[in-house]
Amino acid sequence: MKKVIVIGSGFAGLSAASFMAKAGWDVTLLEKHMQPGGRAQKFEVQGFTFDMGPSWYWMPDVFERYFGCFGKKVSDYYSLKRLDPSYSVYYPKNKIDIPADYLALKKLFESIEKGSGEKLDKFLEEALYKYEVGVKKLVFKPSLSVLEFADIELAKGVLKLDVFTNMKKHIGKYFKHPQLVQLIEFPVLFLGALPQNIPALYSLMNYADIKLGTWYPEGGLNTVATSMHKLATELSVKTHFGQNVKQINVENGKAVSVTTTSSKGDEIFFADAIISAADYHFTETILLEEKYRSYTKTYWDKRVMAPSCLLYYVGLNKKLKNVEHHSLFFDVDFDKHGKEIYNTPMWPTEPLFYVCASSVTDNKVAPIGAENLFFLIPVAAGLVGDDEKLRDEYFNKILSRFEQQTNNRIADAIIYKRSYSVSDFVSDHNAFKGNAYGLANTLMQTAILKPSLKSKKVANLYYAGQLTVPGPGVPPSLISGEVVAAQLVKEFNN
Repeated sequence: MKKVIVIGSGFAGLSAASFMAKAGWDVTLLEKHMQPGGRAQKFEVQGFTFDMGPSWYWMPDVFERYFGCFGKKVSDYYSLKRLDPSYSVYYPKNKIDIPADYLALKKLFESIEKGSGEKLDKFLEEALYKYEVGVKKLVFKPSLSVLEFADIELAKGVLKLDVFTNMKKHIGKYFKHPQLVQLIEFPVLFLGALPQNIPALYSLMNYADIKLGTWYPEGGLNTVATSMHKLATELSVKTHFGQNVKQINVENGKAVSVTTTSSKGDEIFFADAIISAADYHFTETILLEEKYRSYTKTYWDKRVMAPSCLLYYVGLNKKLKNVEHHSLFFDVDFDKHGKEIYNTPMWPTEPLFYVCASSVTDNKVAPIGAENLFFLIPVAAGLVGDDEKLRDEYFNKILSRFEQQTNNRIADAIIYKRSYSVSDFVSDHNAFKGNAYGLANTLMQTAILKPSLKSKKVANLYYAGQLTVPGPGVPPSLISGEVVAAQLVKEFNN
């Protein structure tokens, strides 16, 4: 039986490990931390359970498909609840709740901009096509050659996919009211670029948002990671926690082993192939000798990164009124903050922010009568100086706005607070420039223009995760693991 080592137990690593096990390989999964999940870890304190990373559950079909590949269903591992409203949006002078029901959403659009309800139908009809063709024909490609995309259906539909139109222009054809424009633009922020720099292909995200809905896995997003790890264990994947990978050992152009360090000292794990689902840049620049690196420092310096985050995990000793599970605060200049992330990277002047109150939906993540809050400010990757003073300044800024907008006084109800930002993403996850979401999905960083899932210098070294194909986000990470496993097995069988 051939052996493979998978480095990192985030969503991509767990996916890759499980697909390799399904293919009959002996799989060893090495994880730096003492729990699975990568950025989707959790921590518990004073009766609160906090998801440390992702908090949105979109594209439920991708998760169902994933578990279905192993003869399982999502419901075998965790329960889901569709949120209604899906989320709330706070503007300078009003708040709107986004209903899960589509007819109710159309009425909401119509009330804001006459004629926009019918336009939403047409917009989503196009988005459905992009979702079906894009997900089916694009994201499951290893993107090692442009010939992979020589597909009749793709060729016929290339104009309908809007690859060469940007999102801002595309949205402007349908909606004019600034609140609706921002509402439709916001999902692409998950992809890591301004709407004017992302192909209109990604209106497929709006289909995922509006038609497929926003869901909550009971226990939080970490439940998905622990469920995937449970499945991997059932497939005989052997996980070693607390193993910090120091080096990938290469002989005659092939990776032969991995050296780790742990509380027990250094260890060496041998394998016939290696998949690194750790940060791609870290793997190349730290784990490999320079002569085995596929990309130069100049190449990496030119990459456009998705944002990092300034996060706060907050526990309150009281319940809130009229606050939904997900809330977006667009009560300041939307475009200005976007430019301070991408065009002139700097700590934002007046940031947009997002709040997750998972305890509104799940009473197990906070003590009785208490509330669990997760605040997120998107910031530029690569920023420095995120010390406690700066973090406190930003927290006080958004806290006062949260209180004002929601009409909830919480400053005197905080019994727990922890911050997390750029330097923590670097130290905990070896994240290139402290990014939180990976590589931006700009046109020049799509498909074959992303860092390759296969090393150009080491014959049996492969990559998975958000710096390679298909891109950032939890569903793409699941797909990334599947795609790289299929490619590895195909090449070893030939």
